[in-house]
Amino acid sequence: MAEDGKPHDGQFRGTRNLRRLADISDRKQREAVERGLELGLEAAPSVNDRTISTFARGQQPAFAGINTFRKAPYLEDVHEVGKHEVAILGAPFDMGTTYRAGCRFGPQAIRRISALYDSYSVDMAVDLEEELDLVDLGDVFVIPSNIEKSFDQIDRAVSWVVGEGVFPVVLGGDHSIGYPDVRAIAPHIDGRVGIIHLDRHLDIQERDMDERMHTTPWFHATNIENAPPANLVQMGIGGWYGSRPGVKVARDRRTTVLTITDIEEVGVERAAEVALEVAWKDADAVFLSFDIDSVDAGFVPGTGSPEPGGLLPREALKLLRLIAREGICGMEVVEVAPPYDVSDMTAQLACRAVMDVLGTLVAEGKLGARRGEERIEEQAQEPPESAPV
Repeated sequence: MAEDGKPHDGQFRGTRNLRRLADISDRKQREAVERGLELGLEAAPSVNDRTISTFARGQQPAFAGINTFRKAPYLEDVHEVGKHEVAILGAPFDMGTTYRAGCRFGPQAIRRISALYDSYSVDMAVDLEEELDLVDLGDVFVIPSNIEKSFDQIDRAVSWVVGEGVFPVVLGGDHSIGYPDVRAIAPHIDGRVGIIHLDRHLDIQERDMDERMHTTPWFHATNIENAPPANLVQMGIGGWYGSRPGVKVARDRRTTVLTITDIEEVGVERAAEVALEVAWKDADAVFLSFDIDSVDAGFVPGTGSPEPGGLLPREALKLLRLIAREGICGMEVVEVAPPYDVSDMTAQLACRAVMDVLGTLVAEGKLGARRGEERIEEQAQEPPESAPV
């Protein structure tokens, strides 16, 4: 950074990215307008903007319509999922919680607030609507009174998506779903599966109140032959609740645990490097698990086991992006409990986590229209030009 606050090449990221965004087609958005007019009737004669329809059939208004994730197409026939790149699926299950229930409504809340967001990011120079073929499959039919049957249902749903060659994004639900999520993915990976887990709690004890609860997913996931504990990284651990029963397990299995203090001391970038080194060692794929309570409870009150002192939202999003840069085989966002939320702020961060990860995967050519392209570091090959301030 130069003394005047500008980058050395005279360009701010925003200036470069505005040009990159200008090169991205708006074809899908224009098609959506045409479809809305065809299916929703032309607007009343008094409406000057003739792209508006009588019935809401597109992205706008954000407060209207039936919410899928970011109003992506709802795919009722799951047999058609293989025609797409990314599938959103909800796992509205909270019978694995040990304190405050309510995260069965997490998928609903995340989808609803996702209507707020546009498809493009100036900071990332990505347009998800134009560059990624994403659909919403709706929710898994979980069995509220039976943990194991619900695990089987979630396993079957995620396995179906992965088996069709589609990237799964699972909206929880409590953290017990981490086990069936990995159990579903592992058979589709030829080699090892690494796991990067952001949380304030270890969640690696064998049983809790005699069941496999949201405090136990990584004990059982790392019993899977090709998802060994050597490739499990747990980040942001700390606080005063829920970790002691798993300490011996983590120690005996030699998992890698980075506390929130570790991340604070070494920095987000170095913490991400360590996580990637461990998770990817001799592995062929990495699964990303983001527990919303890894973030300081002041920012995410809508969760079942809130803990002060966690990651700041900006730190959490940066960490997720750094992990996603190397590519992942799927992700879950868990423990959003709307009954305790304030102004949808917890659901908003969960939504942003998904969008930032997907945006990174597109930007890095791991998914979407840029897949296979050679990434240009910070677009450095562009000729420098002065940036307005």
